[in-house]
Amino acid sequence: MTKARSSGTTDGEESLLRQLTTVPNLLSILRLAGVPVFLWLLLGPEEDGWAFALLVVGGVTDWLDGKLARLLNQTTKLGQLLDPAADRLYIAAALLAFLLRGIVPWWVAALLVGRELVVGVGLVVLRRHRFAPPEVTYIGKAATFVLMYALPLLLVTHDASTTATEIAQPFAYAFTVWGVVLYLWSGALYVWQIALAVLRASGRKA
Repeated sequence: MTKARSSGTTDGEESLLRQLTTVPNLLSILRLAGVPVFLWLLLGPEEDGWAFALLVVGGVTDWLDGKLARLLNQTTKLGQLLDPAADRLYIAAALLAFLLRGIVPWWVAALLVGRELVVGVGLVVLRRHRFAPPEVTYIGKAATFVLMYALPLLLVTHDASTTATEIAQPFAYAFTVWGVVLYLWSGALYVWQIALAVLRASGRKA
């Protein structure tokens, strides 16, 4: 884990405007803009079909913006913040709506939200010790990937009124369980990295 750089800009650093106008970051911004619409569709008119479509589009653009960033050589610091932020907001919005509508049990939401709170506190501690946030792990990416499959499946199968939804339900539950396990595992790894960084920093000061 590396020390955070000074907040001052350098000659080689891209301007915020230039970062905002890259294709991958524009996709991330559009995905962020879709979060309140997604939440309204679920809790307002309960248009599950449109909410499902929006969630699928969010998942596709999540894959596409990373792919384009590497293909077009447009990886930016802003994109590294926007991409996971959009993922977390979609997951949080879906959990809130699903919890209020009885689609997921309270303990699933509690585990995932608790994980975010613990990691968030760890990031604050890192910031106080002037460390940069830890890099996203493959396990963390896999957890988000699995949950982004689990959420739309849960949405379309919570009312098992057809043979198709009854067949799909076990897959929805399996993706949910694996997504939660991977999400907690990745959170534990982040906490471990944070603890090691803080202990090493404290040891150097002692």
